[in-house]
Amino acid sequence: MSITAVTCVKNEGPFLLEWIAFHECIGVTDFLFYSNDCDDGTDTLLDALAELGHVQHLPNPAEGRNYQMEALKDAKKQEVVQDADWVWVADVDEFPNIHVGDHSFAALIEACGDPQSISLNFQFFANDDVDAFEDRPVIEQFTRSHNPDIWCGEAAIEVKSLVRQDFPLQYFGAHRPFFQPKVKKKKRPSWTDGSGRTVPHRFLVAANPRRIRRFPAAGARTFATLNHYALRSLDSYLVKNDRGDVNRENRAFDDTYWRERNDPAWEDTSIHRYLPALRKQIDKLKAQGDIAPLHAACVTAHKARRDALLEQKEYQDMQKHLRAASKLPPQEEAMLRDLGLLEDTQ
Repeated sequence: MSITAVTCVKNEGPFLLEWIAFHECIGVTDFLFYSNDCDDGTDTLLDALAELGHVQHLPNPAEGRNYQMEALKDAKKQEVVQDADWVWVADVDEFPNIHVGDHSFAALIEACGDPQSISLNFQFFANDDVDAFEDRPVIEQFTRSHNPDIWCGEAAIEVKSLVRQDFPLQYFGAHRPFFQPKVKKKKRPSWTDGSGRTVPHRFLVAANPRRIRRFPAAGARTFATLNHYALRSLDSYLVKNDRGDVNRENRAFDDTYWRERNDPAWEDTSIHRYLPALRKQIDKLKAQGDIAPLHAACVTAHKARRDALLEQKEYQDMQKHLRAASKLPPQEEAMLRDLGLLEDTQ
C-alpha cells in the first residue's frame, strides 16, 4: 500500500527529519514537500533528501498569498499523488497517534473498515513552560494538552484527513477533501472519524461553513488522534512568529493563538510508544549523504534566528509576555471573570 504525505513548509529545517522519520514508521511511503522563502536551510535539506529518494521537493507555485491551497491544487496533478493508494495532507507539527494494531496507518485503515476517507481530530499540545529549543523529538518533549474532547470551550475540534485514491475528489482542502458537487447521494464517499464512525452529515457535505473542517471530538478518537504541536518551545514559537505562516504571507501568531493552545490540563504520553523506532529511523536518515550536517546547519540557523530576534525589544517583550500569559484561553478567562471566579482559578 502506498501512502503519500503532502505538506508545505517555510523555515522548518530542525523539525523535518523527525516528521519524515515518524511518518515512515507509520507507513507513509512517499513525501511531497512544497517550500517557499526559506532561509534556514530547509530547502537545502529537502533537496538532499530528494536526491537520496526520500522525498520529492518542489517550490511552492503560489503567485498570491494563499500558499497552502495553491500547493494542494498543484499536488493533485503530481504523479506521486495520483499514483498513491492514499494521500495524507498535514503539517510538520502534526503527528497521527494511532492506538490500534501495530500503530500504523494500515492498522487504522483496517480498524475503520477501509473507508474512502478518515478524518482525525486535533489534540493541541501545550508549551508547558518549555523555554529552550532542544534538538530532540518534539513528541518526546511536550506531553500536556487540553481535554481531548474539549478545546477552548468547544466540542468541535479541527481535523486532518487521510484520503483514498477512489475518493470522488473535487479538490484537497488543508483539513479535509471536498467531493465533486454532482455526486449522487448513494455514491457519496464512505468517510469515518478516528473511531470508525461515519462523520457527521453536515461535515460530510460541507453544509455548515462554521463546521466545514471540524466536528465533535468526543468519542472520535478510539483508533487514533492527531497530536498537534503548534507551539513547541518558546524559542521556536518566537521564530515561528517571525517567519509567519505557510498559509498567508506576513500573518503573525498573536497572544490569542498561544493561549488557545497552551492549556496543560491533560497529560498524554501515549505517542511515546513510537520513540524507539523513531530514533532509529532518524539515525538512519542522518547516516546518509550530507543529511546530518545539513540538519545541524538548520538547527544552528534556528538558534541564530532566535538570538537575533531577542536582540530586539519587541521580541524581548513578547518573550516576557508569553512567559507570564495566562494558561486559560481568553474566552474561558472572560467567562470566569464575568462569574467572579477568576481568583479561584489562579
